[in-house]
Amino acid sequence: MHKGRLEAFSDGVIAVIITILVLELRVPHGADLASLQPLLPVAISYVLSFVYIGIYWNNHHHLLQAASHVDGAVLWANLHLLFWLSLVPFVTAWMGENEFATIPVAVYGFDLLMAGFGYYFLERSLIAAQGKDSRLHMAVGAEIKGWLSIVFYSIGIVAALFWTPWISLGLYALVALMWLIPDRRIERTLSRSSG
Repeated sequence: MHKGRLEAFSDGVIAVIITILVLELRVPHGADLASLQPLLPVAISYVLSFVYIGIYWNNHHHLLQAASHVDGAVLWANLHLLFWLSLVPFVTAWMGENEFATIPVAVYGFDLLMAGFGYYFLERSLIAAQGKDSRLHMAVGAEIKGWLSIVFYSIGIVAALFWTPWISLGLYALVALMWLIPDRRIERTLSRSSG
């Protein structure tokens, strides 16, 4: 199967997710800076989630650039990832509206954890569809950042439930910062194979 429909569908879903995220931001009832203060938890939640969705969109794009085709397993793995990403607006709003309370922060972390696994399953499905000698398999190599993200999400969930949600938020932000540093493995592999 050609990958074009998968890319177009995924881009559309991610665009809708970002749209829903921004719709959760409410206009303050005052015209001074003090009226923004109650909205701070919602705004912080929005920024963190927007960054995460952007990271997933960017990495999804690069992942599919290295693939030549997809199969049924890839389609289902992609839907699995999109399912967890589609919950981001809900968990973001719940966390922000409840000012980073324990359970919403833990559930937010669980959604990030499941999206991380979803991305890993998509990556593995694409590699299986391309073959062990594919450019994608060579580019991905050891998935250190991916597994480190899973560990930090898990610690964040436990920290929210048994210590303080602020540790969790710090870990979630750390993972986002880790992924903001561009992962050039796929780009390097693609440029070497085309050059």
